[in-house]
Amino acid sequence: MVTLLAAPAEPLTDAGDAQLIVAALLGIAAVVVLIAWGKVHPFLALILGAGVLGVVAGVGAEAIVTSFSGGVGSTVGGVGLLIALGAMIGGLLAESGGADGIVTRIVDRVSGRALPWAMAGVAALIGLPLFFEVGVVLLVPIVLLVAKRTGMSLMKVGIPALAGLSVLHGLVPPHPGPLVAISSLDADLGLTLGLGLLIAVPTVIVAGPVFGNMISRYVPATIPEALLPTRTPAAAGGAERGTAGPGADGPAAAGRRQADVDGELLTEDDLVNPGTGRPGVPVDDSGTETARRAPKFWPAVITVLLPVVLMLLRAIGELALAEDTPGRRVLDIVGTPMVALLAGVIVAMFTLGFQAGFSRKQVSSVLGGSLPPIAGILLIVAAGGGFKQVLVDAGVGNLVADAAKDASLSPLLLLGWLVAVGIRVATGSATVATITAAGIVAPLAATMDRPGVALLALAIGCGSLFFSHVNDAGFWLVKEYFGLTVGQTIKSWSVLETIISVVGFAGVLLLDLLW
Repeated sequence: MVTLLAAPAEPLTDAGDAQLIVAALLGIAAVVVLIAWGKVHPFLALILGAGVLGVVAGVGAEAIVTSFSGGVGSTVGGVGLLIALGAMIGGLLAESGGADGIVTRIVDRVSGRALPWAMAGVAALIGLPLFFEVGVVLLVPIVLLVAKRTGMSLMKVGIPALAGLSVLHGLVPPHPGPLVAISSLDADLGLTLGLGLLIAVPTVIVAGPVFGNMISRYVPATIPEALLPTRTPAAAGGAERGTAGPGADGPAAAGRRQADVDGELLTEDDLVNPGTGRPGVPVDDSGTETARRAPKFWPAVITVLLPVVLMLLRAIGELALAEDTPGRRVLDIVGTPMVALLAGVIVAMFTLGFQAGFSRKQVSSVLGGSLPPIAGILLIVAAGGGFKQVLVDAGVGNLVADAAKDASLSPLLLLGWLVAVGIRVATGSATVATITAAGIVAPLAATMDRPGVALLALAIGCGSLFFSHVNDAGFWLVKEYFGLTVGQTIKSWSVLETIISVVGFAGVLLLDLLW
């Protein structure tokens, strides 16, 4: 992984330490105030915050623009490609029905007390390639249906699912937060991935089934009937999959049947033609209707795990194989994050696309349609890279490094976690928290060994999940989908996120002691 924050030989300003500290504080404060109070989009807030930082630090206007632009370019080139490829895999997994198949297969084979554990496991599995919001949308109908059929508390089933999604989102690539931290700190992706998975397992257990069982006694959530899935299974011969009910044979229903010729997940609205330059315009797929079939369970699972396995194999090869051996060279190539994710996309085209009955045009449309939803995330990440580069080029990074050069690893991990916690609580954005915290502590990574840098990246990731509340979009997503009040959401979701952050960071400190 190429570092995104290569500090210049000499800072862009000769400002003293006090001026640099004030510049950093005002720059970060500008970002926080603009997002939390001014309701400015994080993309613009980060640009303006970088300008405030540079001006107060005494950096020339032209140098600020050059530094910021360089940070944006290197961030998009390093992290942007990986986020896009991960989104493509997630898009095919969702649209093909592969995610539904994985969830249904696992949930149908367990019952009773094992159900919360199964929900946590399946959420973690499909959470590998899917963004948190997409995972919630896919899992909530299953959670509600399982709770209704079994009579089990909604919290007892839903909290483990949310825990599995959230932990993977905060700690494991190819999610944006972990990728930004890894790139900013020049951490080894394979090693960070492996350590992140080690921390994720106990964290999901504590925050999921254990906490879910406890909080279900205090949050008697009622299943929102309006959100229960109402689809009926497809009839033999590839007949329509839809909802039978009053008025089902009317003109509107006929239109829905026509629009749903390709199955329940892929409709005409989803078939965005990337060649027209007009997002939202349906593809002319007349004559291409195919009998939809769900991807098989094991091919879908293998496709989801393929990029993770390739990156882990590279990390193992670096530890077990000599540098110039053929096997090591092969693993170095196939385990490169971009190559591993690209391989996952190509395999997914066959196992999740063509296997589900999609035509080549439809596979292309799903891949293209998975990119617009991540545009905002990419812009925020890119602007964050520019902010961090100004922070480092102004000399703030060197100041932090000099102040902490004699400290042991644990205080440095605590510093990264606390900075991420503060910005997360203030802005509500895990991505902004990760970006800013990584930029502040990035110079410290140069003094650490490879495991230490990986643990620092994970500490920041844990801090970025702390106490989601009313300024976080995820808070309202969970509230509405689970039909909770604000108070119930704070007792369940906000506390869940805090548990994930604290338990995850405890795991980071434990690995630091054992390494």
